[in-house]
Amino acid sequence: MTFVPTAEKLMPELTTREEIALLARALWREGYNDHLAGHITALQPDGTLLCNPWLIRWDELRPEHIIRIDLQGNVLEGDWPVPLGIPLHLAMHAARDDVTWAVHNHPLYGTVWADMGEVPPIYDQSSALGGGGDLVLVNEYDGPVDDLNIAARAIAAMGDGHIALLAGHGVFVTGRSARAVFQRAVAMEQRCQRAWHIRAAGANPKPVLPAKFLERMRSSDGNGFIGFWETAVRAELRADPTLLEPR
Repeated sequence: MTFVPTAEKLMPELTTREEIALLARALWREGYNDHLAGHITALQPDGTLLCNPWLIRWDELRPEHIIRIDLQGNVLEGDWPVPLGIPLHLAMHAARDDVTWAVHNHPLYGTVWADMGEVPPIYDQSSALGGGGDLVLVNEYDGPVDDLNIAARAIAAMGDGHIALLAGHGVFVTGRSARAVFQRAVAMEQRCQRAWHIRAAGANPKPVLPAKFLERMRSSDGNGFIGFWETAVRAELRADPTLLEPR
């Protein structure tokens, strides 16, 4: 009998609120752990957004903490305030109909390359594997993105990019599912980490990955690597077996 991997076989069925909580915790382990900073939004069929609230760290987020907001940033459901930089997401969801999920945070290596104003090379397959999308540099800093006009300019500067290094700030990752943004966010931080260590070692190797492989990875929507997101979900549920239990 041939085993065909599917999400249903590899993890429990999840609500969007559960996915956001699990995504936040899994990304925290991957370096998206700048204290209270960071936002995750998921566009809903009615045009509203589910997102993590302000004042709760990603490693303690639970499904019942998730709030619902409109595209003006008003809280429609929930008992917690809106994250401070949410205009970045409001501008993205207003401008791009190809973005269902969006993640912003300040992981160490991605932020270092953003601060340097450089896009790191891809030196190995793990740095390119399965994430897909175009990585772009928004190489200006007009101020914090809690201002909607500044946020809108940052989104316009991204163009059609799926992942952005925001100079003087952090990173922004978009996609159509929790699986896609998780894969893209992890691959992006690995790319930044490996490139930093290579530079710190004083080396300057010529990237060797074939162009066809890189193009295949770039053209992925991030959803094709079944198992990567699912293993992260299972790890978080082992770490906190009560996470999906209502309180």
